[in-house]
This record gives sequence, structure tokens and C-alpha cells, in this order.
Amino acid sequence: MRMRCPETMVLALALAAMSATAGCESARRQAASTAQRPELPLWRQTPDKPPGPPLPRVAGRARSFELRTVARGLRSPVQVITRPGDPRHLYVAEQSGRVRVLSSSTERAHTYLDLRRQVRTGLERGLLSIVFAPGGKRLYALYTNRRGDTRVVRYPAGGRAARRVGARTLLALDQPFSNHNGGTLLFDERGRLVLGLGDGGSAFDPGQRAQDGGSRLGKILRAELSRGRARWEVVASGLRNPWRMSFDRVTGKLWLGDVGQDRVEEVDALWLPETGQRVPNLGWAAYEGPLPLGRKRLDREGPLVWPVAGYRHGSGNCSVTGGFVYRGRALRGLRGRYVFGDFCRGTLWSLEADAEGSARDLRLEQGRLPGLVSFGEGPRGELYAVSAAGTVLRLVPPTTSMRGT
Repeated sequence: MRMRCPETMVLALALAAMSATAGCESARRQAASTAQRPELPLWRQTPDKPPGPPLPRVAGRARSFELRTVARGLRSPVQVITRPGDPRHLYVAEQSGRVRVLSSSTERAHTYLDLRRQVRTGLERGLLSIVFAPGGKRLYALYTNRRGDTRVVRYPAGGRAARRVGARTLLALDQPFSNHNGGTLLFDERGRLVLGLGDGGSAFDPGQRAQDGGSRLGKILRAELSRGRARWEVVASGLRNPWRMSFDRVTGKLWLGDVGQDRVEEVDALWLPETGQRVPNLGWAAYEGPLPLGRKRLDREGPLVWPVAGYRHGSGNCSVTGGFVYRGRALRGLRGRYVFGDFCRGTLWSLEADAEGSARDLRLEQGRLPGLVSFGEGPRGELYAVSAAGTVLRLVPPTTSMRGT
């Protein structure tokens, strides 16, 4: 049991205790020093937690694929998806609020859904993610509304267009700041809707929302959908801004990229718990990647999950974009490997994704794609990449003439 010095308490109240025992001398000096200068922010104080396991190092370079453009001229695309039962089209979300359809027979796109009057754009706001229900008859959209708050809305999905008539809001969440809105919408193998949300914004999570069990911000949420309603529950906590998540179609494990503050970008892999099980904690803002961050709060109710991979800022890298575990057939050298990249420099990596989620054989892939905002997966597991500059590209087998950029 730790005892407290009476003289220290007197000094904190009156700043005038001059008589003290020798055992309280250091405590009195420390209190006097604190009274003379403003206290440092929590994230700049000496960490009160040990560091986590070091991030794996890059083992070498690889030439597993090259990028071939399949569409161009899009306006700030942020995601590409496919629709169950429709192998001929790609559906692209544009940040402004439009969903465009690309046909395999032409590069021309037509508008499938237009939400520009409902959506507020700019910086990290806008239409952020879309997903079709497993049957393909409903489209779900994650966006920031005109007030800058988060909405998840369901739309009836016709053959050539989704309809705003009959839309139903499934989640309405106020956002305290304009950044860190998340996210990705997914369906798990049981048909439940999964959503990744950022911590609400600003720097260093000032409201400590990611570690607050009473807040939905900085969390992964899952919803049972019944009769047009959604029952949301928290299934993971401690996220800063999960930018792109995906399920491994073989193992069912969730993979994601969580954008860091100013030192580390991280990749996480975890199985989501069932209702009643302990909720895993990815550590933010007590940790940035494996690095302790001052004296920020850490909720110890659930198991702490360390990143399986990541990278430090530098050389132009600054913001991770999560990808997919490749389960297609065209790219032999990529089978069973998780592909991810950096938004700013466009650096691409792959790592071996074993059943336990460990990162092995982390490789730097040849080539770059600046503005890499998302990856997408086709019906048969082939992968696509999206550049915010307006292009959708497919990952194809490398040619002998391929050169690094």
C-alpha cells in the first residue's frame, strides 16, 4: 500500500509548508515545481505504460502485381465494391455523394445514387463507404450529413438505380470535430452490418472517446438488422480512424488499417467477439501503434490487441489505407497475403496472413499509387485499387517490362 506524505497535501493546498520531514523533501520540491509552470498535456507527459511488441521489419521487395487502369475521370472516388449477383459491374463511391456504376464493357460510368444534397464534403467528410446487402437488394451508405454528423442509411437497390424514396436511417451520431469520421461498412458471414468509426477528431483524442465504453466513437460497431431497424453493439474499441476494413473470406478474420497521429501507421487483425464476450481494445489513444502515448487512459476491461504490422512516418508516408487478404487465382505470388498501402506516397506492401493473424514476410511491393484511398475485392477475389485522383485500377500479374516508380 502506497502512503501519502501529509506535508505534500498541505503544500498542494497552501504552497507554504516549510517544515517537513526528510522523507517528504522530494515530494515538496516536485509540488512546488508543478505550481510554477503549467502542466504538460497528457500525451506529452512521461508514459506510464510499457511499449508493445516492435513492428515487423520489411524482409525485402516483391513484384507480386502491377496496376492496370480500368476507369478514369471519376471525381474524388473513395471506394470500389461489387454487388452480389452482378459480376459485370463495379460500383464506385465518390466523396461528393454520388455512387457511380462501371461496366466491364466500357469505361463510361452512370450515376446509381445521388446524395450530394444530403452530404457535406471537404477534408475527411463526405460519402465515405457503401455496401450492398448479401442479397444485393439494398444499398447501405455511410456519410456525413449537412451538419457534419455521421449517418448510416439504407436504400432500396434497383437494377439501374437505388431509390431515395423508402430510405431508412439506421444510425445517427453527432460528430464533435470535422475529422476522424471513419470508416467502412461491411457485412459479416452471418449477415450483420459492421461499421468502423473514428474517435471524433481533433488531435490525440482530447475527449478520450476511443477508451470510453459509453461512447460509440473510436469503435467498431455491429448491428443485427430486423424489420428495418438496427441494434448496434460495440465489438472493438481503441481506434483512431479505421480507414478501410475487410474480412478475410477464408478465415473470417477482420483486417484494418488504423491511421496514426504523427509517428506510426498500423495494421490490425482480429476476430470480432460475439455478444457477451470481452471486447478487444486496439489501444488508441493510450498507444499509437506499439508506442505508449503519455498518460492517456487505457480501458483494461477487454484484451489489448497489438498491431500485426505498421510503419513509421517518413519518406513521404503519412496515412495507412487498409486492404484485403488476396484469395483470387490470377496472382500466384500474392495468394494468402494481405495488401495495404499509404495514401500520401502511395507505397504498397504485402504480408503473409496466417490463420492466427500474425504478420510474416512483410514485403515492399514494387510500384506506387499516390492518393491510394481504397482497395476493393471482386466476386472471385481479384483486387482493385482506387486513387483519389480519379482512377480505378486492377491488380494484374506483373510483366517482364514492369519497372518501379
